[in-house]
Amino acid sequence: MPSDLPLTLHLYRAVSRLAVPLTGMITARRLRQGKEDPERLGERRGIANVERPLEPLIWIHGASVGEVLAAGELIERLRALHVRILLTSGTVTSAGIAARRFPPDVIHQYIPFDTPQFVDQFLDHWQPDLALFIESDLWPNMLLGAAERRIPLVLINGRMSQRSFPRWNRAYGTISTLLSCFDLCLAQSDVDAERFTALGSPNVLTSGNLKLDVKAPPADPAKLDRLKLMTQRRTVFVAASTHPGEEEIILDAHRRLAGRIPSLLTVIVPRHPQRGHAIARMIASAGLQTALRSKSDMPSANTDVYVADTMGELGLFYRLAPVVFMGGSLVEHGGQNPIEAIKLGAAVVHGPHVFNFGEIYGALGSNGGALQADNDEHFVKLLGHLLSNPVARTRVSGAGAGVVERLGGALDRTLAALEPYLLQLRLERASVDA
Repeated sequence: MPSDLPLTLHLYRAVSRLAVPLTGMITARRLRQGKEDPERLGERRGIANVERPLEPLIWIHGASVGEVLAAGELIERLRALHVRILLTSGTVTSAGIAARRFPPDVIHQYIPFDTPQFVDQFLDHWQPDLALFIESDLWPNMLLGAAERRIPLVLINGRMSQRSFPRWNRAYGTISTLLSCFDLCLAQSDVDAERFTALGSPNVLTSGNLKLDVKAPPADPAKLDRLKLMTQRRTVFVAASTHPGEEEIILDAHRRLAGRIPSLLTVIVPRHPQRGHAIARMIASAGLQTALRSKSDMPSANTDVYVADTMGELGLFYRLAPVVFMGGSLVEHGGQNPIEAIKLGAAVVHGPHVFNFGEIYGALGSNGGALQADNDEHFVKLLGHLLSNPVARTRVSGAGAGVVERLGGALDRTLAALEPYLLQLRLERASVDA
């Protein structure tokens, strides 16, 4: 642990220690909201329900779904080295993704609430040999506790957004102390690397974005065949990972384009599936026919807008749609990752608010690999152009695929940077086997 903590972190540790009695109320509220797993609440207090493996253990932490998926290929490569993986995240949806995505030997636990007591219980039980934190989910007590135990810490796929950087810069003493806990910071881009260095990170390398190296999401062949059969005479457009405020824009676009494209079927895949019923009511109020996938409905010939309010099925809908809108970009959320849609051949449209993936969208835009809609009217125009023009679609999707291929390679660079730590773990593994 850094020897001289700033006052902010002393206060944080004191307040979080005193807040332990309140965690019961916080957990109860989150349970009512569907944000906690009632059978795994102990993990939030650092109480494990699984024994620590005897083998060397690499702990990988990602905040939610995007980070867990970004780590997928890395986890597979690390498993091939015969080390065990402890994967932590903070959301119910990410736990579900982890259960489906990884084999049983990858141990998933919820990250504990960031109090010194819960963190101590977690670290004392798991005693990881190496800890990899993905992107920017930096919990002070967890980082300080790991550093105190001399657990090697590496920040991988590090990202410091344009929005976060000035806020952290105003709290330089706090962030520089936290970043000094990391032996190494592997940044997504040169811009991210410059920001981490400016904030006091002592050892920064640019490795690239692991999300560019993820495989295209899978699709159940039987489900895909059935959807293709039900939509074979339709022009399908997918609005993926939408956020509140975007569905209204999408419905307006559908109404305006349906006259020019009578077979148009719009598929809305909300970022948070629990919003599906509310979106369906909105669609019905607009006088359009809808169907809900969570109710096992299928799109019929009369369906105008299909609400795919399920988890883990984007791979199905990307394979159906020649044009995909990436959500979180027409509202000030920061955008969603376009890579999976591009890898499955879609022409991508997005709004102006893509700061969470600024480098990727910048490269796509400068090479014609994705089209930006600057406002609602422009969105309708671009969408109509792509849906009615196969040549334009092919040009955009092909350019996007080329950009993704050129920007790849982060996985190999990340593993190369981790090699000194992995060599140590292989030596420890050989000692265990002996």
